Amino acid sequence: MNPELAALKPYPFEKLATLKAGVTPPAALPHIALSIGEPRHAPPDAVLEALRRHESDVARYPATAGLPELRQAMAAWATRRFGLSADSLDPERHILPVNGTREAIFAFVQAALDRTRPARVAMPNPFYQIYEGATLLAGGQPEYLDCRADRGFRPDLDAVPADVWRDTQIVFVCSPGNPTGAVTPLEEFTRLIELADEFDFIVASDECYSELYLDEDTPPPGLLQACAALGRHDYRRCIVFHSLSKRSNLPGLRSGFVAGDAELIVPFKRYRTYHGCAMPLQVQHASIVAWNDERHVLANRDAYREKFAAVTDILAPVMDFPVPSASFYLWPAVPGGDDEAFARDLFAEQHVTVLPGRYMSRDSATAGRRSNPGSGRVRLALVAELEATVEAAKRIRRFIESRE
Repeated sequence: MNPELAALKPYPFEKLATLKAGVTPPAALPHIALSIGEPRHAPPDAVLEALRRHESDVARYPATAGLPELRQAMAAWATRRFGLSADSLDPERHILPVNGTREAIFAFVQAALDRTRPARVAMPNPFYQIYEGATLLAGGQPEYLDCRADRGFRPDLDAVPADVWRDTQIVFVCSPGNPTGAVTPLEEFTRLIELADEFDFIVASDECYSELYLDEDTPPPGLLQACAALGRHDYRRCIVFHSLSKRSNLPGLRSGFVAGDAELIVPFKRYRTYHGCAMPLQVQHASIVAWNDERHVLANRDAYREKFAAVTDILAPVMDFPVPSASFYLWPAVPGGDDEAFARDLFAEQHVTVLPGRYMSRDSATAGRRSNPGSGRVRLALVAELEATVEAAKRIRRFIESRE
């Protein structure tokens, strides 16, 4: 077996299961999970109908590049959403369908990392663990960029030493961020592009939460948008990942796309052809419908706004957290500062599951001491329907107030 498998860390939900083992919650209270970022809103009817209409396509092999109509729908959506110039995002050269961002991020690192030279992969800390796992299995070295409250939960790019940048091959951005909800501003994307040009690395932007934002007039910017602002219409050294999972409440469809630099897309397509991970045809047809429709996305954002408003009203008096401008997460500090104890005892007393922040981050050196930027916080995923989410918030508040 690949010896790098031994370097993989336990997944956050493995740690969570261990933490909860042997704990018996009150049976009278129905369980509410705020731990997993799995959307629970209803998927669009038109997408489900397209799946049924094309179910017989399971009898055909799909192509790695996907249907031309699918690539066109993806390119048209990204062009509208990020204000790109007409025809600058070529469906033939700059777009590749993938089976969700998780699979694509993992595969991209395997394809892109050059193991014959120093191979650092920089990532936000806390982070989506696939960045780390993909790096380790590709023979690379994770470089954790702390995202702390005093910087709005975004990394300090200018604090990274030049010798680290010189050994870096990929820099991951997650915007809006998981678990913090932090949004990368356009000028920060621009700074990353400048650094990429100076030190010759790839900027890989995970934007799967980009369509979940609270202010309808202020959508989060994206990496392609920064490229357009710079007149960088070849998207050199830049790659983005988008998905229908959060945007359209379709996590089980496993449908998304990568877009950007054609010199990265071409070899990545070759890798995927050998990997054998082409998107099934019935999923492609359903995805075309989803990318071409914004009405269900608007309704989705409205539902999240309602939940954020209700939950923040309930929890703000007893927990310290920034209200994020995007994503469906809250990232509050826990009273007492012990995120593991908070999560375990909350489950034991209120039958609500949350994810300890330290499970999504790694220890790092700050101001001469080792610390973990996720420690003392928990991730709350506001994915359930309104009634269940509000009930969970009320239970969390009761739990905290009972200990004061």
